[in-house]
Amino acid sequence: MSKEYINNVKKLYLASVESTDFANAPEESRQMINSWVERQTNEKIKDLFPNGSIDSSTILVLVNAIYFKGQWHRKFKEENTVEEKFWLSKDRSKSVQMMKETNDFNFASLEDMQVKILEIPYKGRELSMMLLLPNAVDGLQKLEDKLTAEKLLEWTSSQNMWKSQVDLHLPRFKVEESYDLKDILEALGVVDVFSSRDADLSGMTGEHSLVVSKAVHKSFVEVNEEGTEAAAATGISTAFTSASIPHFERFHCDHPFLFFIRHNKTNSILFLGRLTSP
Repeated sequence: MSKEYINNVKKLYLASVESTDFANAPEESRQMINSWVERQTNEKIKDLFPNGSIDSSTILVLVNAIYFKGQWHRKFKEENTVEEKFWLSKDRSKSVQMMKETNDFNFASLEDMQVKILEIPYKGRELSMMLLLPNAVDGLQKLEDKLTAEKLLEWTSSQNMWKSQVDLHLPRFKVEESYDLKDILEALGVVDVFSSRDADLSGMTGEHSLVVSKAVHKSFVEVNEEGTEAAAATGISTAFTSASIPHFERFHCDHPFLFFIRHNKTNSILFLGRLTSP
């Protein structure tokens, strides 16, 4: 590994490079990588690379980990949490622990999209969880089909969300998912780095034989009365209406919805997910 590359990684990306012996010690290498991810995510993400996923043919693994634990600006009162139905579809439901809060929230309703949006700030208000709740129980797919980064930014901007009195019902939930990113990245045009014929990572080692072997992603998000705990690791014209009159808007997350954690100053999305079954 070239010294220039290692220095640039540390200086520009605040990252590190580790050399491992995949050829002779693949299992030890796998355990070392997984241990690093566990430490970085407060042990919320374990076995990023499962048994057998790294072998003697592995050449290069890119790993990234992020961990977040935030308290709500106003915590939900645990005594208000009750068992309620969450509708998985129009004719199927399950019982969940539903948190409740009636208070002022930034809120918007998109009539043409048939979706409501709510912001729940975290302590310090630097970060927020944004909820996108379709009006219809089966409206999530329609919302996802129409969603773009530009629309998301527009819909959740301060110009389009207003302080409203909201009756909020939000289930406790925990989401864990794993993805193989190779097909996803290739669909986005990141193809050459996985090809032994086309990859050119010579800036790392000075050799042209280097190729990315694995690209996997695993995430963890837990929401409760206290706040949110989240972690992620990666190996490699709309009409707005908002309440300005003193009545309660109903925002009951009792059917599938989208959520994301946003850094408010930069509008950067740190975590994004969908909840279909708490």
